[in-house]
Amino acid sequence: MPITVDIDVMLAKRKMSVGELAERVGITPANLAVLKNGRAKAVRFTTLAALCEVLECQPGDLLRWEADGESATSRTGAGTGASGAH
Repeated sequence: MPITVDIDVMLAKRKMSVGELAERVGITPANLAVLKNGRAKAVRFTTLAALCEVLECQPGDLLRWEADGESATSRTGAGTGASGAH
């Protein structure tokens, strides 16, 4: 999926559990897991705003666009050839 969700990165930076974040945001841990694992089809702006408020971050800290097939290593510029092989 072209949109990557980095909630786990912010959770680690804030030393916060998924359960605590879900409780403070007002969503179920299951719904937060769907979002965190990149399986969500959409996210409400009110939920995104609540996540940002609790995690003290910006939406861009939680969401990132990547071209299809792009991996973490290819973001650094390595392996960005047209073949798409890694």
